[in-house]
Amino acid sequence: MHEQMKRYKMLLEDALAASFFAEGEQDELSQAMRYSLLAGGKRLRGILCLAACEMAGGKLEDALPFAMAIEMIHAYSLIHDDLPAMDNDTMRRGKPTNHVVYGEAMAILAGDGLLTDAFWLMSGVPNARTLDALREVAHAAGSFGMVGGQALDMRFGAPYEGLEAVKAIHRKKTGCLITVPVVAGLMLSGASEREVEQGRQYGWHLGVAFQIIDDLLDLIGDEAQMGKHLGKDEAEEKMTWPAMVGQERARMDAKYETDAAVLALDIFGEKAAFLRQLAMNMLERVN
Repeated sequence: MHEQMKRYKMLLEDALAASFFAEGEQDELSQAMRYSLLAGGKRLRGILCLAACEMAGGKLEDALPFAMAIEMIHAYSLIHDDLPAMDNDTMRRGKPTNHVVYGEAMAILAGDGLLTDAFWLMSGVPNARTLDALREVAHAAGSFGMVGGQALDMRFGAPYEGLEAVKAIHRKKTGCLITVPVVAGLMLSGASEREVEQGRQYGWHLGVAFQIIDDLLDLIGDEAQMGKHLGKDEAEEKMTWPAMVGQERARMDAKYETDAAVLALDIFGEKAAFLRQLAMNMLERVN
């Protein structure tokens, strides 16, 4: 598990560093894009894309541009999420956030550049399912998915109430961009429709579990390990899973979602060992 994770992450890091932005690039926009894109992190979404494709017998070179692109979309979302008009965060992954370093205007443009260039990158993949996979990514990243979830989060869940609002936010804001790498990776591998749908179920449940644990870590995590300021959700009285049901129930719910994610992979047999273990390890994450 550890060696496979390391292999996927190294492949992603090397490809991201080499593809667009040369070290020492003088253009400020490129510097701002590179600053957030190459700031580290788990690379969970890109790894999910590579692992799903390989699990179903596909070639990593087909999935790599999509894995990179989804990491670019994730980086853009964090840049915009940290802006003063949104969550107003000044630390991300142990470093000052993009707008603190480059100013708000350049941070907005860096996010715009990463998002748009991601679709340029995906569109060039010579695979019979490229358009299908690209449509899935667009749907997950836009108003039906991540952006829609952020809009709900900014409105504190309106027009929903209570736990249903939290579920809607989690499924869109976090779940969509964890689900779609699995779906895209499977599509690019030539997986059957049934396999793609089971992968979709895996991603949905994994995404909810991930966000529940993230909400818990905001309450009980270590700032040094998380690389960002904690306790903001509680201070701002934001609707989170622990706030709705308590910490003990939240842990139980995360375990339920994780078990459901693991169960969805039964169709893949032993080939799904890596993704099963990744889901189970989610319960123990500290950052």
